[in-house]
Amino acid sequence: MNLELISERTKLSPLSLDDIDLSLEMFTDPEVVEFIGGLISEEEIREGMKTWTKRGGDGCIGIWCISNRHTGEKYGNCYLLPLPIDDDDTDWDLVRPEVMPYGEIEVGYFLKQSCWRKGIATEVCRRLLKFAFEETSLTELVATIDDENHQSRKVLEKSGFIYKGRIWAYAENSPAYRINRQQWLELNKDDDL
Repeated sequence: MNLELISERTKLSPLSLDDIDLSLEMFTDPEVVEFIGGLISEEEIREGMKTWTKRGGDGCIGIWCISNRHTGEKYGNCYLLPLPIDDDDTDWDLVRPEVMPYGEIEVGYFLKQSCWRKGIATEVCRRLLKFAFEETSLTELVATIDDENHQSRKVLEKSGFIYKGRIWAYAENSPAYRINRQQWLELNKDDDL
């Protein structure tokens, strides 16, 4: 399975320890982490990279680094990961090489500020959906957001996600957006992503 995913402007590559510079830039920026619980210390980021680079489900579950496909400039990261229910972070024990995690799989993305409001998050989200529904056994994906994260809501809706009420995720009651393979195929039957 090819885990390097290309879209019109971006390249998604499995997150590696070499992407520490991007993680430090994003997760120490108060505006980038506004809706994910706040700043992360440099020490926590450096330690976290060992876990964040894990991949599961034959590589299709994990975090990707988003970069400009022509210049290599790093923009952010995106992921397909098990949705946390009673915890405020991913259960990384579920991310194992040959095993597709049980439970719901979440789509998510983080971009550094210089990449906001340029359509990059929507492009990346759509590329992850294409990958998930054309190249993996996943049949439905979920996304949750902070109630005040209006920009992310727009990204999800433009990508085809449908608001489905609220669910318990990240140890709180959160808005739930969903899309299944059949819905995605219907939305994209005439597109060449």
